[in-house]
Amino acid sequence: MPAAIPLPNHWVCLYPQNDRATAAASAIVAVSPDNRGLAYADGFFTTMGVIDGQILWDDYHYQRLISHADALQFDIDASEIIAVLKLYAEQLEQGMLKLIVTRAAQDIRGYGYTPTVSGSACEIWLKPSVMRVSTALQLTLPDGELVPMQPAAAAICLSSQIACLPPTLAGLKTLNRLDNVLASGELQQIKAEPLASAIAKTLSEGLLRDMSGHWVEGTMSNVFYQLADKSLSEPTKLSNDYENNDNYLTTLTTGQWYTPSMAQSGVAGVMRQVLIDALSSTACPVEIRPLADEDLPRLTQLFFCNALRGIMPMSRLTLLSGEVVGFK
Repeated sequence: MPAAIPLPNHWVCLYPQNDRATAAASAIVAVSPDNRGLAYADGFFTTMGVIDGQILWDDYHYQRLISHADALQFDIDASEIIAVLKLYAEQLEQGMLKLIVTRAAQDIRGYGYTPTVSGSACEIWLKPSVMRVSTALQLTLPDGELVPMQPAAAAICLSSQIACLPPTLAGLKTLNRLDNVLASGELQQIKAEPLASAIAKTLSEGLLRDMSGHWVEGTMSNVFYQLADKSLSEPTKLSNDYENNDNYLTTLTTGQWYTPSMAQSGVAGVMRQVLIDALSSTACPVEIRPLADEDLPRLTQLFFCNALRGIMPMSRLTLLSGEVVGFK
């Protein structure tokens, strides 16, 4: 996208497009109800933060494009897509890029697609959004990468559950997010209840179970946690002085962090993988471990994370029973 082209503030179709520059500058392309992403959720998406004209974790988003296209049998050029996104990011400077990839319309009727080149053809959509990506607090990971860090907030266990999926779809950020939609609706309803106003002031995320009963992720994020360890004289605690980056880094690299598996449910998020990789060479690499009901009262630390907001530490978690587990 040439630098002279104004940055669009609406959805644009990157592909198929005969004149991308013209389309990026002015055209708003309507989505047909026949679009397979709309009709069947036949596609995936990724959301990227942009700071100082740079896409955060672009190499991880690149890997997502490759892995998701392979899983869904899409024919895309991931390198070309990332190159175009970087041009948009340069003009955006600060904000968010949301990319949606769907299978192109098919000649055959119904869910199926042809086992040909046309069956793997895609439509690619992009929406740049100017917004503030909070960088007031940043954490330096052991590998030197900087991660945005949000102020401490509160979380609550939700009664909504997310689906268990076949191995071909588990962990993917597909367009079928109805379980998350309903769970997010439950969270918003809790925050809107007059009697819950005291909780709602700091409530920022909900913890979700899948249909097997394990706690897997947040409504819009992955989750990491620590458990009380009887072998330690005192459980590792997270300092609430979040302006002290060194204190937080010490805690992140001290004690054992766990994160649930994405093998049967949930989304294997970009930030989740960034943190797993960053801690892989430390004394306590992240362990993939289920989070069960009986673990919740034993939690000593909990944070959520995603590629846009970075790390979201929690000060407390309200369980389904109403019991509150606090983190110091």
